[in-house]
Order: sequence, then structure tokens, then C-alpha cells
Amino acid sequence: MSNPFVQIVELLDPKQPLKKFFNLSKLEDVRYARLPFSIRVLLEAAIRNCDEFLVKKGDVENILNWKVVQHKNVEVPFKPARVILQDFTGVPAVVDFAAMRDAVKKLGGDPEKINPICPADLVIDHSIQVDFNRRSDSLQKNQDLEFERNKERFEFLKWGSQAFKNMRIIPPGSGIIHQVNLEYLARVVMDQDGYYYPDSVVGTDSHTTMIDGLGVLGWGVGGIEAEAVMLGQPISMVLPEVVGYKLLGNPQPLVTSTDIVLTITKHLRQVGVVGKFVEFFGPGVAQLSIADRATIANMCPEYGATAAYFPVDDVSIAYLVQTGRDKEKVMCTKKYLEAVGMLRDFKNSSQDPDFTQVVELDLHTVVPCCSGPKRPQDKVAVSDMKKDFETCLGAKQGFKGFQIAPDRHNSVVKFNFEGCDFELAHGSVVIAAITSCTNTSNPSVMLGAGLLAKKAVEAGLTVKPYIKTSLSPGSGVVTYYLRESGVMSYLSQLGFDVVGYGCMTCIGNSGPLPEAVVEAITQGDLVAVGVLSGNRNFEGRVHPNTRANYLASPPLVIAYAIAGTIRIDFEKEPLGINASGKTIFLKDIWPTRNEIQAVERQFVIPGMFKEVYQKIETVNESWNALDAPSDKLYTWNPKSTYIKSPPFFDGLTLALQTPKTIEDAYVLLSFGDSVTTDHISPAGNIARNSPAARYLTSRGLTPREFNSYGSRRGNDAVMARGTFANIRLVNKFIDKQGPQTIHFPSGETLDVFDAAERYKQAGHPLIVLAGKEYGAGSSRDWAAKGPFLLGVKAVLAESYERIHRSNLVGMGVIPLQYLPGEDAGTLGLTGRERYTIIIPEKLQPQMNVQIKLDTGKTFHVIMRFDTDVELTYFHNGGILNYMIRKMAS
Repeated sequence: MSNPFVQIVELLDPKQPLKKFFNLSKLEDVRYARLPFSIRVLLEAAIRNCDEFLVKKGDVENILNWKVVQHKNVEVPFKPARVILQDFTGVPAVVDFAAMRDAVKKLGGDPEKINPICPADLVIDHSIQVDFNRRSDSLQKNQDLEFERNKERFEFLKWGSQAFKNMRIIPPGSGIIHQVNLEYLARVVMDQDGYYYPDSVVGTDSHTTMIDGLGVLGWGVGGIEAEAVMLGQPISMVLPEVVGYKLLGNPQPLVTSTDIVLTITKHLRQVGVVGKFVEFFGPGVAQLSIADRATIANMCPEYGATAAYFPVDDVSIAYLVQTGRDKEKVMCTKKYLEAVGMLRDFKNSSQDPDFTQVVELDLHTVVPCCSGPKRPQDKVAVSDMKKDFETCLGAKQGFKGFQIAPDRHNSVVKFNFEGCDFELAHGSVVIAAITSCTNTSNPSVMLGAGLLAKKAVEAGLTVKPYIKTSLSPGSGVVTYYLRESGVMSYLSQLGFDVVGYGCMTCIGNSGPLPEAVVEAITQGDLVAVGVLSGNRNFEGRVHPNTRANYLASPPLVIAYAIAGTIRIDFEKEPLGINASGKTIFLKDIWPTRNEIQAVERQFVIPGMFKEVYQKIETVNESWNALDAPSDKLYTWNPKSTYIKSPPFFDGLTLALQTPKTIEDAYVLLSFGDSVTTDHISPAGNIARNSPAARYLTSRGLTPREFNSYGSRRGNDAVMARGTFANIRLVNKFIDKQGPQTIHFPSGETLDVFDAAERYKQAGHPLIVLAGKEYGAGSSRDWAAKGPFLLGVKAVLAESYERIHRSNLVGMGVIPLQYLPGEDAGTLGLTGRERYTIIIPEKLQPQMNVQIKLDTGKTFHVIMRFDTDVELTYFHNGGILNYMIRKMAS
């Protein structure tokens, strides 16, 4: 059927008769001009893709009628312009695509139908680790090790880039996915198939939202959902409420963009924006660079929103020029956005649209701050850091407590490192990492760190040699301007050599600490500290030996590294004493905003971006030398411990199976609040005493060859054993932290995987009990795939993180939610009962279902299939099964 909105199609330029666009201004509907700019993007996609099948005219009307419909839980389809993946989530996606081709062939279909329809970019940035630091050859050595560990994965990805159309691979060593997206991949306006339309993207990484800072609507989705989008399916989403976040005033001279985003994160957590869009407006936005906006948008998952959108304005257009984009395309971009009413002037309040709710922040009230010690929303003013940490030491075990006995607060452990004697205490900094797309994409904070390093070196300050310092830029552009501006040598002198281009410490790829340091921490049971310029600091994520981790701006990372402890009040205590005996305070070396801006204007130039990005796909010689097979069907190697055909489609038939009641399920694990995907599906090192380690050892590998969980996401045997394997897991059945549970039939305490295997062999279904925010954190598909393989049929929680709930649905695991006002405590649930979950024949979105316990108690819960499309996926046993049946038939 032809598009019912074809009458509003126009030429953008009469000189280009083959380039058209849907002119939304010609809708002649007064509601359009009142829509939030983010909703206008959804509207344009619905109009352009309207076929009365996947996208209907009624969907367009619902979006236009957003002001009325937003509160009614109405489902709308959205077809993003692009998909972006990183390698941790990209490898399992390509594995699934390869396995889906096999499955379609077995069902009699054409396997080459399994092919991305929506353009997809995969950036390899999650594999490199900080194995070497504080040496000039750290980068080369870490990259060599990366290829040694991941050669098989990389060969597989290279096969995928050749076997699948519409899939581009950005090789390792190029940068961090979101910074590469911001500086290079993002179009702002698409020019494809004869049409101009707004760029939009979904990604298999929760921080995909960073691109919202440039005016490209984007957010993270589960790997499973992303695969469906790549195959041409729309995302089915509930039309969101939009919180208008009004920025006023100017930041104080010493405040960084990191301080602003940590302040906003805490504020919006308090407001409550889960499942909503946040759209920034007000005169204060005009004071922020695109890098500042991108920093704020990057941490959107930490404040819980779906997207954190900054509409395109003239600053956005100027950024496209600054980063070396084609000037003619930039002119078309601006012309298109003006034509459809999507170019914003933040100083013009008459352009302000309607919002669900408006909250404000005066940028002048922001003060320098950090967040921690265990969550990104727990902001602490720098002036309060010492006092706050010392309070946390003695506080009850929790997000703000370590429960250290008062008589041990000042414990000191002496140790020897490289022939010199040192001391460690609670609060000692042992990791200081300038890392993560959140900050390394921002020249102001990176140059600020470089200028601070220069002044520190000139003042005679040093960093203790046992502290693991590192600098992992988000792209080659950062190294370029740090070197050209003359500050790189000073960073190196303080130990902040470039160690790699990737996420590294921010995702737990922090590498080993010196043995002497680990022994001292263990001996004193010390709360050692990591300070990083990242976006996540959940317990157990950064490093197993840093129980406290603080997010901070790059200059503050260096400051705390020099101090060597978090227990310092910078306003009253000196950073250090130089060789001349002079006390140096942080204020003596902190660069002013004017200093930083002067250097940025001189050294961050378009030629830099062009030079780096014009060779990004060919510059890595190790990648170029990889030999990948050319077959359209992948030849699985049974000896591989990295790439394995998953069992998800074993026994799949064209006929649907009727969903059945889950009878007499045991509870595998019982959790409290804020269980993250880091707890469910670790991405760090594989512990030597874990089920995954035992499996790899049985395959002939040594501990040195284990690599990380993230690197082995293409092997279900490893990932199933790594599910719930986090050493900081708090299971209510066990009286200490650790990846264990009780196997109730025998009463034995076992590793979670081993207990699940026992249940599976006996034919017992499993469920998981949880509190609020179950599945918070990174958008890991294995946090749903892993429990599925363990035999978990349902999760019962008080609330869910959006992406994780979607992933559970995608795997056919039922997300159940307690009724309002109820939880395990109010219902008297211990988790030792057996649960029968009644699944009716006729299902409806968000319907109540009954649970019966073996004790005779019954209660009702909400079945969190939120849309009819999600119910369709459930009836098929998951989204991938649905796509296979569709392609095969």
C-alpha cells in the first residue's frame, strides 16, 4: 500500500529532483508546533514509514496527539535510522545472525534473508585491557595482547562484515563507540534512498544516549531487540512522557561538565524519569558546547531516562563543521531542519514546546563534585568527600556503607613496591583512570586535565608509583590535540600514558593491580579506592580489590592520584610538598576556564578530525592482516572457546507452542534492590575458582588465557556459567557476598550455575525474586540469555530497568511485577516456597496473573508484557524465534 502521507512530500532543493522529504510543516495541524522536538522525530519516522501494516495512520495520530495520549500507556512503532553495536554485544548479535541463518535453512527457507536491512555499525572498543601502564609502549603492548586474546573473535567479526550486507565494522584501536558515533558516524540528517530525514539510532549499549547531545535521538536497547531492528522490524514502545529540563545561568569558573552531569544525575533520580524522555531547553543550553551536552546525555541511563535530548541548534551545526563533516551536507542538514521546524533557538522561549513536567537547574549553583562510592547517582561535593568517605567507612553495609569497625578506621598496612616502602590505608587510591566516552569526548575536561598535569609537574608534584594510572582516549583525535597542545608529556610524567583506545577501566577492563598492593589490601581488609572519569561505579565493576569507586572529572582524577587518598580536604590540606618543601594546594594548579578555552580554540580543529577519521577503517594493520572465511553460512569450530553455535533455536519448528503454566518452580536466587546487569552477567575477569574457569580449564586453557567474560560472549557455555557469578552478589539465602545459592532439595550451598544444573537435571523450573530496579546498568543481552539457559522461567521484581525488562521479554523469560504497595516482605515470602504461576490461554498486555505457593498462599502480580507485540514474541518463545519463523515462511 502507498504511503497515505505522500501529499506532503516535497523537494528540498529544486536542483536535486531525486532528493525529497516529508514536510511535516505541511500537515497543517496546530498540534505539531507544540510537540517536544524529540516527539517530532518519532512523528516523522511514523509518517515516512506509514504502510498501514507495521506503521498505521492511527499511530501517526497518536503521536500527533501526544499531549493527550502520553498518560494512556499507548503503544507506537518506531523505526530508527541506524543501529550501532560494540563488540561485547556485537559478537553475540553476529553469532545469533549466523545461527539464525542455520535455523532458517533447516526450516526450508533462504538463509540469506537473515541480513541487516537497517544500516548497522559495529565499533570494536570493549576488548582492550589495561595490562600495561606507566610506560611509553603501553599502547602497543596492550593492543598486541588484545589481538592475541581476541584473534578468533576478531576473525569472526571480520567474517560478519563480509557475509552480511549493510554492516560496517570499525576496527579495534579506533576509539570508543559513542565518541566515534559523535565525531564521525552521526549524520544528524540522513540522506538515504532518495529522502532526507532525521538521523536516529538505537544501540546495544545503554550509553547510546550520548548522541542525543548532538540532536540525534538515540537510546540503548537490548541486543535481542537491536537484532530485530536490523532485520527491518520497528521498535514497539509506549509513547513516553517528556520531562522538560530547563537550564539557566552560567557555570562557575571552576566547574566542569562532569560536575554538571553528576548534579543532573542526582537531581533527575530524585525527580523520577524512568521510562521517560528528558528534553533540555532554556537559555543555559546555549552556554554549553556539544561536548558538554554529550557528557550530560551520556549519563542518561544513570538518571534512568530513556533519552536525554538536546534539539539541534546552530551550535550543533557548527560542531559538524568543526569535526570535519562535508560542508555541503551540513548546509543541507540545516536547510532540512529549518523546513520541518526542528532547528532550535534555545534563547527564543516562543519555541518552547509543551512538556509533561518542567524542572529547572541554575548552572551557577553547580559545585565541583564526585559520585560514589558505589552508585553514579550518589553525588558528593568535593569539599565533603573526606567527611563523606569516613562516614561511609563505619556505616551499615549498603550503597553508602562498608561497616568497618571504628577501631579499624585508621588501620595502616606497610608494604614494599619496587624496592621502596609505602603504606596503604582505608581510602588509599590504587586506581586512577582517565577513561570512558563520558569525559574523553570533551576537549574542555581533557585539556583541563592536561593543563593541570603540566602545572603539577612544574610545581614538583608526583604520583606514587604503585597507583595504577591510565589514560584511554575515546578517539585518536584526543591524543592528537593533547600532543599538539604540548600537555601529553606532562600527563606521561604523572603516569597517565595512553594505554589504549577503548572503554577499558570504565567497564572493568582495568587489568591487574601489583601483587604487593593486592596483598596489602587483603591483609588489612582495606577499603581501597578507584577514581575514574567514567559513568559506572557499581560494586565489583571497576576492580575486585577496589570496594570504593568514585566518578570524577579528568582533572580531579589526577588530583586524587597525586594526593594518593580520597581522605583529603583540598580546601584545607595541600596536595603535596615539592622537593623545595613548598606546600602545593589544588587551587594553585587548577586551570581556569579561560585558559582551557584558549587552548581548545587553538588546537581542536577540523583538519584533526579529517586526518584521523579518513583512515579509521584501514589504519589497524593487525586487523587488515586477519584472514576471515568468505562463506555465507558460518563454519562453527567445535574446538573454539570463543565462538559457539547457541542452543536457542534447537528443536525450533514453524508451529507455535501454547504457553504453559509454570508449576512448582524453585527460587534460584532472592535479591534486594538495585541488582545490576553487572551482578547478573559480569563483564570483568573470570575468577579462577568459578564454574566458567573450571569449564575453560577442562578445555585445556590456562588462567592466563581465560580473558574476560565480555570477550567470551560468543560462547554460551562460558556465559551460562558466568551468569550470577559476580563476587559482590548479595543473595538473601546466603549470609555473605558471593556467587552462591542454596539448592533446596539437598540443602547444599553451591555455585549458582551448579545449583541451576541440578534443578534442570531434575526437571524443576526456576524463578528469581528481586526488589526495585532489577537489571539496572549496562544493556547486556546475556543478563537475559544467561538466566534463560539456567532454566529461569520468570523473574518477580518490584520494578525493572527498561532495557533489561525488554531483554527478558526477548528471550521468553516472563517479567512479573508485584502489585503497587506489595513486595516480598509484605507478602511474607521467604523464597524457600515453590511457586506455581498460572498462565491463562488468552493474554493481554500488563494483565494480572495468579501465583500459588506450596504453602497454600495465593496472590496476584502484573505480567509485564507491555504491548501486543511483546505478547507475540512471548508466544513465539522470544523475538529471535519470531523472526526465524517469519523469514522461513
